[in-house]
Amino acid sequence: MPERLCQALGRLPPARRRLAALSGGLDSVVLLHALAGLECAPPLIAVHVHHGLSPRAEAWAAACEALCRRLGVTFHCLRVDAAPGRGESPEAAARHARYGALAAFMQPGDGLLTAHHRRDQAETLLLQLLRGSGPAGLAAMPLWQPLGPGWHGRPLLEVDRPQLEAYARAHGLDWVEDESNQDPALDRNRLRHEILPLLRARWPAVDATLARAAALQAEAQDLLAERAREDLETLRGEDPGTLSVAALARLRRPRQRNALRGWLEEKGLPLPGRARLESLLQQALGAAPDAAVRVAWPGAEVRRYRDALHAMAPLAAPPPGLCLPWDGRTPLAVPGTGVTLTRDGVMRCHGLDPAALPAPVTVGLRRGGERLRLGGRTRVLKKLLQARGIPPWERERIPLIHAGDRLAVVWGLWTAERP
Repeated sequence: MPERLCQALGRLPPARRRLAALSGGLDSVVLLHALAGLECAPPLIAVHVHHGLSPRAEAWAAACEALCRRLGVTFHCLRVDAAPGRGESPEAAARHARYGALAAFMQPGDGLLTAHHRRDQAETLLLQLLRGSGPAGLAAMPLWQPLGPGWHGRPLLEVDRPQLEAYARAHGLDWVEDESNQDPALDRNRLRHEILPLLRARWPAVDATLARAAALQAEAQDLLAERAREDLETLRGEDPGTLSVAALARLRRPRQRNALRGWLEEKGLPLPGRARLESLLQQALGAAPDAAVRVAWPGAEVRRYRDALHAMAPLAAPPPGLCLPWDGRTPLAVPGTGVTLTRDGVMRCHGLDPAALPAPVTVGLRRGGERLRLGGRTRVLKKLLQARGIPPWERERIPLIHAGDRLAVVWGLWTAERP
């Protein structure tokens, strides 16, 4: 087993430090023990995430710390709040809290190592299959992937659980048992304790077979990702980060879906389910050019304006009736816009001193009907913004600086002429 571990480590990126995720269970104890026995390795640190979900959580943390003392390995305990949110499963909540804490602990160039093995890979593939996942989900767990400022590696993916058990017995290792691993209400436990044993009785090599299937799906996903990158080069809109609706419409439906997934991944946004993705395509491609199209799902939304698709994190509604007094000197954060107005910023961008504007100076957002004097004429602001091609949701979030009852500045765009 140590030889296979070394081979797997050789296929991982270089690491400034190796962080071993240590739950205290058999798998992570074996991984830490084997890593501690390697020579000429980068610094090794064990990291235990204290979820606080079990009455034995403190004892587990103490056991992990004691093991690290015996092995001479630096130990860190990270405490998290793993309580599930509304509609979130306890498993997902604990996983998100765990990896969020580990990523926050990591430093640039760190490699996080977890003890996922071949049976874990088989369980993951079956769970994804039962959820109706495509190649990305069926690829299950990769050998390594980026995480935080470093990467997350799984050097035991080609090692089976019985090999880990044999290693633990041979080295007299002790570990803790998480009682939640026996809870049949959890999908993974049902697969682990009831379904996979039946499959192994009929097909003894099922774990290796499923791992091979996951590897084939990973290859297929790599090809799909490559095709998405190629398609995206021809789909870019005129504005950075957008896609052209007309160009997207020229592709066949499977390539449209693949390109959209690649675009959303490129932006770091969560992917929608197939039904939501299909709804997005139908609305984006079938709507009239002036229609207000918005398709949202948890963590993301896509909007259409003219020929362009825009993807972003969900936008909160701008505060209604916003009207903030400003002395023109003190920095002013404008709620709902992400903009902080400063005297120097206005002078640099618009060539006027906001502190010298006729009082009272106020800052707000569009309410409708605003007019701006430009080029010797008074223009309707709405028409100016339309002519500039600014999407409606951005128009609602542009700070407007009024001097008395006169619109003086449209932040980042125009400065009104003096009457």
